[in-house]
Amino acid sequence: MTITSGRSAFLQILEQEGVRYLFGNPGTTELPIMDQLVEHPGLQYVLGLQESVVVTMAEGYARASGRLAAANVHVAPGLGNAMGALYGAKRAGVPLLLTAGQQEQGLAVTEPLLHDDLVPMAAPMVKWATEVTRVEDLPRVLHRAAKVALTPAMGPVFVSLPGDVLNAEAELDLGRPTRVETAVRPNDGVLQDLAQRLLDASAPLILAGSEITLSNAFAELAAVADLLGAPVYVQSVPHSAVFPSHHPLFMGELTRDQRRIRDLLEPMDLLFAAGADVFTLSVPSPVEPLPPGLPVVQLGMRDWELGKNYPAELAVQADCKVTLRALMRVIEEKRTPDQAQAAAKRAEEIRGDNWATRRARRLEKLKAADQVTPIDPDFLMSAIADTIPANAVVVDEGITSSRTLLSYLKVADPHRFFGLCGGGIGWSLPGAIGVKLALPERPVIAVSGDGSAMYNIQALWTAARLNLPLTYVICNNGSYRILKERLFAYGGRAVARENFIGLDLEDPAIAFTALAESLGVTARRVEAPDEVRPALREALEANKPILLDIPLQRGFRP
Repeated sequence: MTITSGRSAFLQILEQEGVRYLFGNPGTTELPIMDQLVEHPGLQYVLGLQESVVVTMAEGYARASGRLAAANVHVAPGLGNAMGALYGAKRAGVPLLLTAGQQEQGLAVTEPLLHDDLVPMAAPMVKWATEVTRVEDLPRVLHRAAKVALTPAMGPVFVSLPGDVLNAEAELDLGRPTRVETAVRPNDGVLQDLAQRLLDASAPLILAGSEITLSNAFAELAAVADLLGAPVYVQSVPHSAVFPSHHPLFMGELTRDQRRIRDLLEPMDLLFAAGADVFTLSVPSPVEPLPPGLPVVQLGMRDWELGKNYPAELAVQADCKVTLRALMRVIEEKRTPDQAQAAAKRAEEIRGDNWATRRARRLEKLKAADQVTPIDPDFLMSAIADTIPANAVVVDEGITSSRTLLSYLKVADPHRFFGLCGGGIGWSLPGAIGVKLALPERPVIAVSGDGSAMYNIQALWTAARLNLPLTYVICNNGSYRILKERLFAYGGRAVARENFIGLDLEDPAIAFTALAESLGVTARRVEAPDEVRPALREALEANKPILLDIPLQRGFRP
């Protein structure tokens, strides 16, 4: 063993764990790390101008790469700034190692500026939170943190790094990474039970979720759906690409409206949730979305989600890809000729109203929208879906403006789409930076509402600093439109008087082109429908970040 400083050990261990980028915003307590970075040219520091930007960039990188992401923020105020983004990382289940510099332990007892207990601040949002109190413990703690973050169900972890620990020197064994193998399937008996339960259903419905993306189980789930002749819906918060849209059994995303979910499920006699939430909703309703007596079968790695909201007749904690691959062989062996014929009949009936058929009908209705100004949000979403290359990646946070995006966007692989997961806005602008760093060979387009963009607008500066070829589309309706829509559902005084206090982004209007230019990003305003596709093509072909500010229709009545 050699004499090593805490700051050097920290960076060496990040490299051992496969970290390529350290997303951060430094302060005085992080200076030991910043000083040591000059000795680690293979570890690129990605500067964000605010901590929520930092953590969201890291989330985007982790989601798109599947690798451990590392982020470093500044003591109590910096961690506080990051908490909303850390909530999003928690909901997305990303492997994120978040660290923060902390005041030296000898000074901390005097309660200096910026000091507070960091571990209890972070604890509710992470799988594990701790503070290193001796430099000798640093390797063990960091390797444990990385292992915890990367072991399904994955999620963020937090480590507080006091300055005296970073500056201390000792003989250190840096250890090595541990990876827990979790790509396992259930035993043969459970597979037999699961296959038989699915085959016994005469009207099964498959709900596909984010774990299909994480395990890259597109093909396996499609094969099982084919064998069952079952329609496939995306879970109610579709924050990732989970199923090929061209598949004849694909129906699109499940709504978050409880009444509509109930109506959809009433004719079914089995709900098979494959790596999906049952259900993640937004607002209360007197209607229970799951019909009484409808059996639920669940498969996934997240034990917390199994039977969480509704009892599961069969709950299987296992890897989706490995299990579905084994399951389809068992179904093939057990399926009778009558069951095969029934599956084929169901599949044929579904073809007449599947995602592709509905998409064609939507496009037919939109033909007149290419002459309408301000631009129709549906027209913009269809234009984006039709214009971007087949290998392009969409990072979405358009909220109301992009609610139909997945009705038009063709999905063929798990990296085609990344959406807002936790609901806290400000995701897409910085998230797209992390996605692009993870997928440098693929075009990336970020779609954001105007309100959402203002939460983390500083991210544009980082995109410009890195000169990343990113296309940003601002869906500008001059308001928090989703809140106006929900006020109509609320039916109170604001609707009666048409007086929506605090929901308009006007007087003054936000000049997104000027704002983007001030942060180093080339921008233009696109107001005519016939300008949309040429502007998108030009932006996608540019070898630098481009922002398109697109004013949209502002109607919000249901």
